[in-house]
Amino acid sequence: MTPIETFNGKRVALFGLGGSGLATARALIAGGAQVAAWDDGEAGRLKAIAQGVALEDLAVADWSGFDALVLSPGVPLTHPEPHWTVQAAKAAGIEIIGDVELFCREREARAGGSPFIAITGTNGKSTTTALIAHILREAGRDVQLGGNIGVPILDLEPPSDERIHVIECSSFQIDLAPSLAPTIGVLINITPDHIDRHGAIENYAAIKERLVAAAEVALVGVDDAYCHAIGARLAEAESSDKRVVPVSGKRALDWGFYVEDRSVYFREQGHPPEEAELIGSLEGARALRGAHNAQNAAFAAAAAWECGLDDDEILRGLLSFPGLPHRMEEVRRIERALFVNDSKATNADAAEKALVSFTDIYWILGGRSKEGGVEPLRPHFSRIRKAYLIGEAADDFARTLEGALPFERCGTLEAATTRAALDALAEGAPEPVVLLSPACASYDQFANFEARGDAFRGFVEGLPAVIAARKGELT
Repeated sequence: MTPIETFNGKRVALFGLGGSGLATARALIAGGAQVAAWDDGEAGRLKAIAQGVALEDLAVADWSGFDALVLSPGVPLTHPEPHWTVQAAKAAGIEIIGDVELFCREREARAGGSPFIAITGTNGKSTTTALIAHILREAGRDVQLGGNIGVPILDLEPPSDERIHVIECSSFQIDLAPSLAPTIGVLINITPDHIDRHGAIENYAAIKERLVAAAEVALVGVDDAYCHAIGARLAEAESSDKRVVPVSGKRALDWGFYVEDRSVYFREQGHPPEEAELIGSLEGARALRGAHNAQNAAFAAAAAWECGLDDDEILRGLLSFPGLPHRMEEVRRIERALFVNDSKATNADAAEKALVSFTDIYWILGGRSKEGGVEPLRPHFSRIRKAYLIGEAADDFARTLEGALPFERCGTLEAATTRAALDALAEGAPEPVVLLSPACASYDQFANFEARGDAFRGFVEGLPAVIAARKGELT
């Protein structure tokens, strides 16, 4: 835990008692703050009571006695309309902040300048964050990983000069962190997202920009128009104590970090292309397949390089990265077949990244369909040997696939996994891939995509017995 001693003696209203909200309450109390915590949901309030956090109904509280409102990131700050606690805080003239802001203030008070890498982007930020932390740990560094991924930021060990905090930040967290100024800021990409919470793509992009605007080193993507414009704007305002470094996962750059032909390079500003420094090839990095992961690898290599790691240390981390669960996760091999859990692919755009990374695919898809279905994936159907349909979307998807590729309706994930495995091993592909990449939400049959991926992993682990039994039936 990081006790928030900068709020010692202050009275704080805290709204939202999910995982990060409870961690924030504990950290404030440990630092000496008086916390009045509340949540509209009874489950959150009961968890708070069980952990010794005092409750106070903020709807009837005297807001003039509070020094700040600490808001959980899932609570609307501006759109579609400010939450009632936000309106009360503004009426009382008190600041509205979140857990990342508390960390930033505590870092400044305890160990100003301690290593702090903050990562954001619409896509790939979790993989990039985990990859940076993995590379640094493999090189022997003391790393604390958390934020919007895994452990809440205030449940991590406190900042210190020898400890590197690697923190994923959502747009909601950035919006509640006015003093965010990391040592290294990473802005991977921007595409339209969370518009319901920010009102317009321009507002969303402006919030993302704040993460890198005050960073000592800003690593900014150039592969989309929004980030390219942000990088150019920051570079124009660059000062002696701040640097802006471009990063691309798609093309060679005049200078900066980039991936070309599945290799990561760094090119100094003003140097010719032949003097670009080869950091290493991604060919052996099985968890970093696909163009999207090339972008993630470029950013991770850049962040590690800025932390002082050498090329060998960076490459060793890239090649040994195991990947994240449910994101093109290689579950295991059974005979010739590779089984891949990409349950995180809850829409066609996400599933496309997996489809373009493999061939001879036995594709398990379906669930609760999202707008557009799988029609956008038609250009990649040639990579697929057969499709196995599950869940509510089966009939809709069957209409799209009819005449384009073989498919069967399996109903359940268990049935689809078994059928795909048997077909993959019965046919002649040298390395067939049984791929769960549903292009759908999970809610028709599973609580979330994690539960769906865990179920797939369990079914795969039980396949050897099923396959042996089937072979016995045929002999």
